[in-house]
Amino acid sequence: MKKLFISQPMKGKTDEEILAAREKAIKSATEHLGEEVEVIDFFFQNAPVDARPLWFLGKSLELLSTADVAYFAKGWENFRGCKIENTCAVEYGILTIEDYTEG
Repeated sequence: MKKLFISQPMKGKTDEEILAAREKAIKSATEHLGEEVEVIDFFFQNAPVDARPLWFLGKSLELLSTADVAYFAKGWENFRGCKIENTCAVEYGILTIEDYTEG
């Protein structure tokens, strides 16, 4: 079973939209790989109150380092953190799946 990291835009999205994109990512990765995946959960419950975006990016990259595959949800290319995660995944040989679908 491969470990899946999901990179997705969250700014301006409802919880429902975020969860729907996450479910799509899991389904797409499972179909692409031909096997079930273990999703790396990245909800930071103990984030410092004054945490800056770079703090979150650092934690995300730490989790990405444990992944076998990284899925980049629709719109990822328009968000700074997602683009950095994509560059890191590619440069460090993590298989990437990029969603450019309409709708």
